[in-house]
Amino acid sequence: MTSIIAAVPIFIKAYQALRMKAFSIELLVSIAVIGAFIIGEYVEATVVTFLFLFGDYLEAGTLEKTRSSLKELVEMAPDEATVIRDGEETTIDAEDVLEGDRVIIRSGSKIPVDGKIVSGQASLNEAAVTGESAPAVKKQDDQVFSGTIVDQGYIELIAEKVGDDTTFAKIIELVEEAQESKSKTVKFLDKFANIYTPGVVILSILVYAITQNLHLGITFLVVACPGALVIGAPVSNVAGIGNGAKNGVLVKGGEVMDQFSKVDTLVFDKTGTLTKGKPEVTDIKTFHQHSSEKLLQLVAQAETISEHHLGQTIVKEAKSQKLSLSQDVNNGEVIKGNGIYAEVNGDTVVAGNRKLMEAQRIKIPEDVTAYAINREKAGNTAIFAAIDGEIAGIFSIADQIRADAPRALAQMRKNGIKKIVMLTGDNRHTAELVAKKIGIDEVHAELLPENKVEKVKRLKEQGHVVAMAGDGINDAPAIATADIGLAMGEGGTDISMETADVVLMADKLMQFPHAYSLSKATIRNMKQNTFFAVGTVFILLLGVLMGSIHLASGMFIHETSVLLVILNAMRLIGFHRTSAKRERIIQTAEA
Repeated sequence: MTSIIAAVPIFIKAYQALRMKAFSIELLVSIAVIGAFIIGEYVEATVVTFLFLFGDYLEAGTLEKTRSSLKELVEMAPDEATVIRDGEETTIDAEDVLEGDRVIIRSGSKIPVDGKIVSGQASLNEAAVTGESAPAVKKQDDQVFSGTIVDQGYIELIAEKVGDDTTFAKIIELVEEAQESKSKTVKFLDKFANIYTPGVVILSILVYAITQNLHLGITFLVVACPGALVIGAPVSNVAGIGNGAKNGVLVKGGEVMDQFSKVDTLVFDKTGTLTKGKPEVTDIKTFHQHSSEKLLQLVAQAETISEHHLGQTIVKEAKSQKLSLSQDVNNGEVIKGNGIYAEVNGDTVVAGNRKLMEAQRIKIPEDVTAYAINREKAGNTAIFAAIDGEIAGIFSIADQIRADAPRALAQMRKNGIKKIVMLTGDNRHTAELVAKKIGIDEVHAELLPENKVEKVKRLKEQGHVVAMAGDGINDAPAIATADIGLAMGEGGTDISMETADVVLMADKLMQFPHAYSLSKATIRNMKQNTFFAVGTVFILLLGVLMGSIHLASGMFIHETSVLLVILNAMRLIGFHRTSAKRERIIQTAEA
């Protein structure tokens, strides 16, 4: 009676699978239990059903732990928000916050929306978004993200993204989708299981037909269950992607993990990727009696139509000098990858690189060219500015190399990368200077976005498996062209999340080697589980045919093998935790 009660849930699952035209493990166990009843092996049937159900219970528990990273993310989601409406503070559900609401966050509270700080200052724990546990100080005009926590301080912000549109909500959605997605290995094993399971039934019948031993045929059926084989690869995939999410690395699925592990060539954009992406105007050189203040005001006014980081650097410099930027900009045009053209207060302003000056037929005197080259050799980007068809000055703009860039690239080489390439729209002198400092193998400068795409295509044609890392905006075409597209940016931009296969949320290059080595470890773990599962089934079948493995012991070993592959996959949850701690110590020392 006990064995019948225990067998009912197994029979139900087997029936449900058959209705879906799937041959499940439960079907094999059901056939084995029925066969045990027929030959009067009631104790064996009871042991088999107990071991299967107990194993199922343990599997569910350990599988839940492999999803622990996602569970922790979901639990970090804020429930409530304090907003100012009709001049009064009101506490509402986080999902009821509207765009434009003024939100108040005090010490210990979670930020419920994405927005910009309009008042106050606070120390924030952004681990939920970036994977970085070190607190970040945020003040007025800084961007903050849902799911982060105010450790200490008080801020007020204007809600810009709410509900399912927040960065945190998108992270959870991406991780859920990624963990459900399947690698090539998993897809193959799914197809294999659909052939393998009915094949086992047929083989069991043949064993009985040859030996006339029903007990042997049933035992053969039980020990040949492909449980560990079917579950081994998916659980590695889930654990690996979960580890990435916990450490601020979003990997979009099993196929991405598989392809990323094969990458042998890295391609980097320079500005915002290898450098900090926070350039500053270091010098303004004027020609032909133009004043630097007037030139800065005119060019900054023209650059207000551009979103390019160099143009916005000039605008920022003008604002820091409290220059008025209220004049009208007429006939403005952004020439992609080269600069801008605009009419400001009756003057024609052209600002950009040499190519733009040549295209606009603006002559660059030799002394101006010599000055620009000297500035570039010193590590600056030289922006030519022309007023009414005549060179009026040069803006020198410099960006600092990321402190972790040399270490990150060295680690990538250690992990198996054979070639590192830099593609940039910046001038050749600055590009070569940066490349020399951090150890880049190959440099291509003064490129337009379409030129970067061509370079990536050429590398792929040469047989390289290419990963392209950029800021996710200007480099989106090249990122999409590479075998693996990788975007960097604190909090992740919408386009980076959509275009890239891997997103580094903390905007730190040292996350790159972690992501790469994690992909290799995940695929290695999948292979270990697959080989172990196949080996276990092979040994068990030999044991059955030799008479040393019986029904109950076969089921026990089968369930043990399933648990072992899950436990092996769970090792990925703590992958590189020690390295991450060491990295934080190094960063603190550098600071």
